[in-house]
Amino acid sequence: MISVRLSFNSSVSGTRRPSRPGYFLSGSLIMCFTACGAAASNPALIVGPNACAECHKQETEAWKTTHHFKTFRDLPRSEEAKKIAEKMGIRRIKSESLCVNCHFTVQQKDDSKEPVAGISCESCHSAGKDWIKVHSGYSGKTAKTETKAEEAARWKLADSNGMIRTRAIYQLAKNCYGCHVVPQEELVNKGGHRAGSAFDLVSWSQGEVRHNTWYSKGKENAAANTTRRRMLYLVGLGVELETSLRAVTKATVRKPYAFFMAQRVDRVRKQLAAAAKAAPNVLEIAKLVEYAHSASLKLNNEKLLTAAADRVSHLLTGLTDKYDGSTMAGLDALIPGPEKYVGRVRQPSAVN
Repeated sequence: MISVRLSFNSSVSGTRRPSRPGYFLSGSLIMCFTACGAAASNPALIVGPNACAECHKQETEAWKTTHHFKTFRDLPRSEEAKKIAEKMGIRRIKSESLCVNCHFTVQQKDDSKEPVAGISCESCHSAGKDWIKVHSGYSGKTAKTETKAEEAARWKLADSNGMIRTRAIYQLAKNCYGCHVVPQEELVNKGGHRAGSAFDLVSWSQGEVRHNTWYSKGKENAAANTTRRRMLYLVGLGVELETSLRAVTKATVRKPYAFFMAQRVDRVRKQLAAAAKAAPNVLEIAKLVEYAHSASLKLNNEKLLTAAADRVSHLLTGLTDKYDGSTMAGLDALIPGPEKYVGRVRQPSAVN
């Protein structure tokens, strides 16, 4: 049994809060800033950040100031990363899937797969080959001549081809938590890698990674508005629960990984209980609390834990279609404010 009451304390490796925002280990080691699922997309479908930068100049400039960008250069040079790699029997950090799945964008180059960037556009918005021309093509017209019906059809096609847009909060959050909660037990217990970050969707998405400049034509990099922050907070809690439940199923021994993941579930249970009390009109929150307690946090309980995570996933997939945050004012007191945002937000420059 993994006891969340008795087994957790700050001396257990992998459970301490990061000493610096944006890092899971001290010094320069930058750990797991994107989702394994997105970053590990078929390299043959990756177009690379330069393709996005052709139109998204301000967004690209914002990205270049982030740890997401810098991991491409910094991670292979990090002494701490090298120690972890050595323990895991990894010779080249940029060539082993255990590292590249979270830390790099990998593209097919002839017969080989080559890391072309750190955590980049497609790490969050998915591999772009099938949708990049669709989403920017204005249905073969221009922004002024494309009809509303054509625009709607274009976005629908881009979505069906795999694009994850900003309105798809659940899918984006899944990409964040996919690596902010490390999905590999041995990497933690044997390699000494952090088990995860003290991540929350509001304060991390509104910090240094913010690139909300497209619709303001580069005039500002505004924070998410009140209603969107409510949705980010609630969906973030839900994805934290889903991801942590699935992580507990990967734990096979009573070592730090198991303790840390059970602790994450225990913590988000309490946060969801507070959210349910603050916004009782949103009945789905109470359902999330119910699902959170529907399976015991113990080893060899994969069937029930997975079932609970699946229920959470099913509920969350419809949440952003049903709600826009306008009826969730009760959550405002729980949502992290600007003083909690992680990293420095870049303001637009005169990039054309």
